[in-house]
Amino acid sequence: MAKVATAAELRGQSRSELDARVRELKEELFTLRFQSATGQLESHGRLRAVRKDIARIYTVLQERELGIVVDPEQADEAEAPSDAAQSAAAAPAVERVKA
Repeated sequence: MAKVATAAELRGQSRSELDARVRELKEELFTLRFQSATGQLESHGRLRAVRKDIARIYTVLQERELGIVVDPEQADEAEAPSDAAQSAAAAPAVERVKA
């Protein structure tokens, strides 16, 4: 039985880590549903917990998509801009002249 992750903990993880976690949880949910259908499930509360964990991860991903919360990967990039971004910022703007 895995530990339930809070939304704050999930916000610190990368997109790839969250995608991997969703895959694991969906596999677990499939197994739990199969056990439930065959009468072998011992803990029905685990079904609910896994569904909520999946929903929690999707919520964090949606927050990032909408810009409500900053993606940790993008925050690192914003703090240390790349060389191309620095040279583009230093280069003067070129205006188009109509002929």
